[in-house]
Amino acid sequence: MSYQTKIHNSQPLANMNVKKKNTFWREFLRHKGLLALAAPGLLFVLIFNYAPMLGLVLAFKDFNFRKGIWGSDWVGLDNFKFFFTSDAAWQVTRNTIFLNFIFILLTNVVAIAFALMLFELSRRAVKLFQTTLFFPYFLSWVVVSYVTYALLNPQMGVINQLLTQFGFHEVNWYMEAKYWPVILSLAYLWKNVGYSTLIFYTGLMSIDKSLYEAASIDGASKWQQVRSISIPLLSPLITLITLLQVGKIFYSDFGMFYFLTADSGALYATTDVIDTYVFRALRVSGDTSMATAIGLYQSLVGFVLVVTVNYIVRRFNKDNAIF
Repeated sequence: MSYQTKIHNSQPLANMNVKKKNTFWREFLRHKGLLALAAPGLLFVLIFNYAPMLGLVLAFKDFNFRKGIWGSDWVGLDNFKFFFTSDAAWQVTRNTIFLNFIFILLTNVVAIAFALMLFELSRRAVKLFQTTLFFPYFLSWVVVSYVTYALLNPQMGVINQLLTQFGFHEVNWYMEAKYWPVILSLAYLWKNVGYSTLIFYTGLMSIDKSLYEAASIDGASKWQQVRSISIPLLSPLITLITLLQVGKIFYSDFGMFYFLTADSGALYATTDVIDTYVFRALRVSGDTSMATAIGLYQSLVGFVLVVTVNYIVRRFNKDNAIF
């Protein structure tokens, strides 16, 4: 092929590249207002979510403050070995998965039930119940921990006072680990069910009302309308919420597990999760490398869980999958 022919053939490609560039900048200028609105959020994600990923190198180093991040010695997978060979590895992993799974299941089921009930009420009643349900979401776990302590105090707690009134023995709640999966589940439900209810209620509001009218004319009961209209049309939203929650199943609400349990060592058997374990590792030993290794472990397992669950969803219904 001659030199002139090569030039002739390359000209259309060059023209296509120029057109693509021009189209990109035209679209950029066309949506500059929306991009300007999105810029603070994108900048926040870049600074606080992506930039810290450079620190993951600490998971493979024996971090020394004097030598710095890049000057510290490489240790390979030793930090992971230290965690997985410790007695606490299985305990904190089991607690993290089990408790978060219970939280996801319980909160979503109750929130969907509440959303369906609110959907049948008048607008004025909905506002009242929404405010009542949503209010606990704004309380910090520090405040909730004081309320919990007032209820569970071994000597003067309300629960123990009621137990003695009915002839039962007092319980030292902060020394009995077996009760705390239930206590934590109820506390998490009370605090977060309002937020989840609002999301599902919004999803119900977007359903075409004519579907319910047609079903009512055909003689369908309320339960039949819920089973045949509300739940099927809510299923994409339920799937999306569940997938996002599964992705964070290895991340626990640190405030709840630390403050609500008063960091009682007697409760670690059922309440110690990965986040509280990492916190104690940093506070007591100052082992930054091991804490980073555990954080990387959390992220990788969370990613695998999201991909796996999304794949399972795609096998049943492609429209409900995230990707």
